[in-house]
Amino acid sequence: MKKFISWNVNGLRACVTKGFLDFFNEVNADVFCLQETKLQAGQIDLQLDGYHMYWNYAEKKGYSGTALFTKEEPISVTYGLGIEEHDKEGRVITAEFEDYYFVTCYTPNSKNELLRLDYRMVWEDAFREYLKNLEKTKPVIVCGDLNVAHNEIDLKNPKTNRKNAGFTDEERGKMTALLDSGFTDTFRYFYPDREGIYSWWSYRFKAREKNAGWRIDYFLTSKALDSRLVSADIHTEVFGSDHCPVELVIE
Repeated sequence: MKKFISWNVNGLRACVTKGFLDFFNEVNADVFCLQETKLQAGQIDLQLDGYHMYWNYAEKKGYSGTALFTKEEPISVTYGLGIEEHDKEGRVITAEFEDYYFVTCYTPNSKNELLRLDYRMVWEDAFREYLKNLEKTKPVIVCGDLNVAHNEIDLKNPKTNRKNAGFTDEERGKMTALLDSGFTDTFRYFYPDREGIYSWWSYRFKAREKNAGWRIDYFLTSKALDSRLVSADIHTEVFGSDHCPVELVIE
């Protein structure tokens, strides 16, 4: 069995002061991924015994960034998509293991008034193509903050959010295209109809207290891995960020 965790920590330095290490040690994951670390090299001294640690930093300080911590040393690790326009914000890390690729991703946010929606559409196509290219060699596990609630069941207030970043028809369409290209949304694989389980809540309007959230953090897996899926979970009980961790267990 392998246990994987993904968590948008919304600033790792802040999250460490709010119990990050307690959850990290308790959950004892084989691979633990972070998004939105908001770090540059040397800005945190994080000691995680027994883990190989890989970081992808944004050029812009205090912005974006991803990390991947793994007990098993990967065969290789790459950063970004290999496309310059997409690789300045520290959004992707890929670790190759014996029988799968493991990718953590922090998808660009379309922003207020959808200022980055056009860029986001370009990103989505490039990311999907990147994953499908990996898949030609071996199956792929993708995790991270993909910044989209796929269906109405995935957020508390779908009607009022229809044209807002993260729930536009365009973003949802790209997620549909990714799944249709041969990926499984592992949480929905186990819980196709479960409502009221979210992974992100605005810091405003007491949203978490009211559970007015969105499910925008995912584990997606190549269809070839469906028979190995054991469980998927969303740790809504864990605080420390405006997101909570998500989990996948495979055989």
